[in-house]
Amino acid sequence: MANRVEVRFSGSGGQGIILSGVILAEAAAIYDDKNAVQSQSYGPEARGGASKAEVIISDGDIDYPKATNIDILLALTQVACDKYAPDIKEGGVLIVDTHEVLSVPEGTFTAYRIPIFQLAQEKVGKRVVANIIALGAVVGLTGVVSRKALEEAVLSRVPRGTEDLNLTALRVGFEEAERLQRADA
Repeated sequence: MANRVEVRFSGSGGQGIILSGVILAEAAAIYDDKNAVQSQSYGPEARGGASKAEVIISDGDIDYPKATNIDILLALTQVACDKYAPDIKEGGVLIVDTHEVLSVPEGTFTAYRIPIFQLAQEKVGKRVVANIIALGAVVGLTGVVSRKALEEAVLSRVPRGTEDLNLTALRVGFEEAERLQRADA
């Protein structure tokens, strides 16, 4: 049986949720030579409405393109956490923003609290790169794709002239993942 990983990014419109899903899928399919599918849904509001992106990554064929048994959930709002945390499978991973998600549910998963938006502002100087920090943390904590693949995918997708800014954000996410892993050891 092929190794299948289901990832869901969730939050609200304007947080870069959809772009995060696209970048992760490209990292897997183009740069790590795995099979990947990405889907998305969002509310009719341009900003502030519910938003989610799902990525299925597999070494083999992907016969169903929707996430049903989540391995990794990133929740950037309390509403998203409350709605999707029950979908995390046993042994899965939940990553939340410390300040946006105040109540993390109990479950048979590992939960990581990261001040994603605060790090974006304090370490990078721009809140808009919070999604890239989150991607770095997701990959740093789970190894769902290689760091090199994620870096290449970020560079291929971010607006021209923002490459250094986004690579800095990615490194902040990797560093935060390393800090959390050291704290768990």
